Amino acid sequence: MLVAPSLLAADFLHLAEDVEMLSAHADLIHLDVMDGTFVPNISFGFSVIDAVAKVARKPLDAHLMVVHPERWFKRLQQDGVSMVSFHLEAAGEQASACLREIRERGMQAGLAVNPDVPVEALFPYVGQADFFLVMSVFAGFGGQAFIPESLGRVQALRAEIARRGLQTPIEVDGGVNAQNAPELARAGAGILVAGSAVFASPSPAAVIAALRGA
Repeated sequence: MLVAPSLLAADFLHLAEDVEMLSAHADLIHLDVMDGTFVPNISFGFSVIDAVAKVARKPLDAHLMVVHPERWFKRLQQDGVSMVSFHLEAAGEQASACLREIRERGMQAGLAVNPDVPVEALFPYVGQADFFLVMSVFAGFGGQAFIPESLGRVQALRAEIARRGLQTPIEVDGGVNAQNAPELARAGAGILVAGSAVFASPSPAAVIAALRGA
């Protein structure tokens, strides 16, 4: 299991220290990018991503919650970001083209959906995406409670991926903690994004280790 703590839950007054902690203990550093249009919240843009990229020693995993994801790919490539996911709801019929461009730029391409989108909507992109991101809360805000129905969605997607003879990783984001991580692992998740569970803990490294061992 890979663990990708969300930088959105970090202490932005001490961001360098938190990035250093994640570089020492996490597998990936998850960047939640919000534009205030696709989701009602705004997180951070390239001024923060540029700074984080200079000091991070673990791969950066950017989750684009934006209406025009294609506008971000070139700059993310320039920052050395390793993984980029965007929402099917935002890209629509351009999803395949977006996945292709991300891969052509040397990054892993991921496709995400919110809980109100049937997970079957991802099935046509099995074989095109390097990973899938199943949101277990609604994109846009940290600290939400995990939606239990997400387990079935992960299972269904994992079954379809297996039916195609592939092993495409499934990333899960939203309300993930040490209690539900084992269930997610059994359902077929391979990457866990955790924000509050990590950064609100007195021992973030211990939480990361517990999630990894799920």
